[in-house]
Amino acid sequence: MSRLYRASALAILALSIGLVPLRAEPLKIRIGWIGAPGQLVAFMFAKEGLAKHLGTSYTFEPLHFSASPLQISALASGDLEIATLGFSSIAFAVQNANIDDIRVIADEIQDGAAGYFSTHYVVLKDSPIRKVEDLKGKIVATNGVGSGVDILMRGVMQKYGLADRRDFTTIEAQFPNMRAVLSDRKADLVTATLPFAFDPEMEKISRTLFYGREAFGPADLSFWTARAGFIDKHRAAFVDLLEDYVRAIRWYMDPANHDEAVAIITKTMKLPPAIFARWVFTRDDWYRNPDGLPDLEALQKNVDAQKELGFIKADFDVKKSADLSLVREAAARLK
Repeated sequence: MSRLYRASALAILALSIGLVPLRAEPLKIRIGWIGAPGQLVAFMFAKEGLAKHLGTSYTFEPLHFSASPLQISALASGDLEIATLGFSSIAFAVQNANIDDIRVIADEIQDGAAGYFSTHYVVLKDSPIRKVEDLKGKIVATNGVGSGVDILMRGVMQKYGLADRRDFTTIEAQFPNMRAVLSDRKADLVTATLPFAFDPEMEKISRTLFYGREAFGPADLSFWTARAGFIDKHRAAFVDLLEDYVRAIRWYMDPANHDEAVAIITKTMKLPPAIFARWVFTRDDWYRNPDGLPDLEALQKNVDAQKELGFIKADFDVKKSADLSLVREAAARLK
């Protein structure tokens, strides 16, 4: 009887354990990023309470990359779950890296959206260059040939009949060095993006010749991408992450939180608040959609212009490489 009792008890215990679902481990999601504070990834959950699903359905690891091609390689090899790409790199991921199942799932920043910041292309205040046509025979500086802001610059210049190598010479310089390149007259025109466009020393010596939006309107500089197969396997966790991301966008963009947001950025980047306080998360910043939605029509125009300028060889249909159902579901939870 004693043995029968113990056997029955063990059977009941085993049955009861089987009825209790095992708690799944949170999904590890590694997200690449290149530049802050334009991209929120580096600090988006620094404010306590924004990431309500973190540690439950997913864990989050931001990984810094120096350029988009490195993120594409990491996404292809499975060393990255989400890559932050832009209009200048999404087609490369499909056409060059053969990531046919890449999907645009959420937006980050747009250049030139109505009423918001657009990249400045500046000359010295005392420069004789007064119009785009005056750049013929001159030297222009970009951060990298084929980058998003480089394509915007070339798009504007093409409208005025100017082509690289034939009508002007291009040199490359990192954004922090653009002011020195201009002041030392190593280039006649340089690219001034955030935060460098509002550097008082840059403003003191320069004037804007044209803006990035003059190329082809708004340009999607950065958005989140992931692979369809991975999304399908872990959809619930992705939606939870995107819910927390949209919550973060709205919190940082709320004027009531501006001072606290600036404090978070300065702590993250170890730079003085004065560098950011004037413009970050205001209309002097890049546009961020409050629902995390990219503008696919604008993105298609961006990619079409990229092909026209010769940076990609084949047409690319943006909508075939987008899945906005996840971020729409995430944003709907916060209505």
